[in-house]
Amino acid sequence: MTSSPETSGPVVARTRDELRAARKALTGNEIAVVMTMGALHDGHATLIRQARASADRVIVTIFLNPLQFGPREDLSRYPRTFDADLEICTEFGADVVFAPTPDVIYQDGDPGVRLSAGPLGDVLEGQSRPGHFDGMLTVVAKLMHLTGGSAFYFGQKDAQQLLLIRRMVRDLDFPGRVISVPTVRESDGLAMSSRNMYLTDSDREVALSLSRALKAGAAAATEGPSAVRRAARAVLVAEPLVLVDYLVLVHPTTLKDVPEWYRGEALLAVAGKVGTTRLIDNLPVLVGPGGGALQVFSNPDQLGPAELR
Repeated sequence: MTSSPETSGPVVARTRDELRAARKALTGNEIAVVMTMGALHDGHATLIRQARASADRVIVTIFLNPLQFGPREDLSRYPRTFDADLEICTEFGADVVFAPTPDVIYQDGDPGVRLSAGPLGDVLEGQSRPGHFDGMLTVVAKLMHLTGGSAFYFGQKDAQQLLLIRRMVRDLDFPGRVISVPTVRESDGLAMSSRNMYLTDSDREVALSLSRALKAGAAAATEGPSAVRRAARAVLVAEPLVLVDYLVLVHPTTLKDVPEWYRGEALLAVAGKVGTTRLIDNLPVLVGPGGGALQVFSNPDQLGPAELR
């Protein structure tokens, strides 16, 4: 282990034994955990800051999980910026940074047992990235056990991931609470993502159509689901350089398309490729009278109507 929270920054643990020792040294009842794959930005900093405001101690994990990447995805291309990441962890008050290598997490190599995301992991992002959510849940479960946290902070930007983590915690009786934090955006509206650094200047202008589409859809939410979808789609149609994967308005806990009669909270989500970079974005919206964009869902664990299950 290196450093300490009382001197120049957080304790950096690379091995299970180092993490165990650092975890044992932490005082307080509320231990918050922020899980990342590195390449930290202001979105991650917001997670750390909110965890710091509510918890006695904060652990940040930095682990580029190979199980989440398919054979044609960008694992080797993914940015690795540990020194800069550690500066952010230090600035925003992390007490421990757990930064293991794959052989520390997967001690016997490729794990023979993995968690299954089930049907919710086969749609939207799961349809485009088969096996992605199984790999994500497997490492999140391991990190929950290894860190022994009592509260786990995740961003609303990865809405399907957040839903699946909540379901795993509930369905498998994991200890600890899952806390969602609103999507953090650049000043121009682009959702913050480690993949944004792949965008050229011209790509970035094109990418703004994703957030504009969501904003347009949310503005039409008082008129019902069809109006939301129509308004959002019109923005994307006007930008032919976005290769749209999906644009959906779904129930936030079932991920099923909401019908025209539906009134209540829904997830407006979009994914598409800009240049060589695949981007996702979403907005929680209230559909119906007084509707519009939301920060986060009011009751994320509540199941939808029977017709949407």
